[in-house]
Amino acid sequence: MGTPTEQFHALADPTRRGIFEHLLRDGHQTVRSLTQQAGVSQPAVSKHLKTLKEAGLVTDHPQGRETHYQATPEGLVPIFNWVQEYAVYWQGRLDDLERLLDGMDE
Repeated sequence: MGTPTEQFHALADPTRRGIFEHLLRDGHQTVRSLTQQAGVSQPAVSKHLKTLKEAGLVTDHPQGRETHYQATPEGLVPIFNWVQEYAVYWQGRLDDLERLLDGMDE
């Protein structure tokens, strides 16, 4: 499925993030249609898709002479889990801030 590090790396690039978001929004696409949307060359799109696939964020399935790619939203689970580990910390910090601000109103 990939690690949070692989996923953060994959999604850090704006073109890859755009490809992933496009696949999430519009469903499976061919490299050709993704190239038209991405505004970069077909080899660049293929390279981006390889990175997304290695990070567990997309899957591919050949259909005839073309390969279709599909977003794998569950590939974001490691990132979600990583963020959840820090949610307790941030919730406590936000609660402290809220108490401080409430005290300033008095």
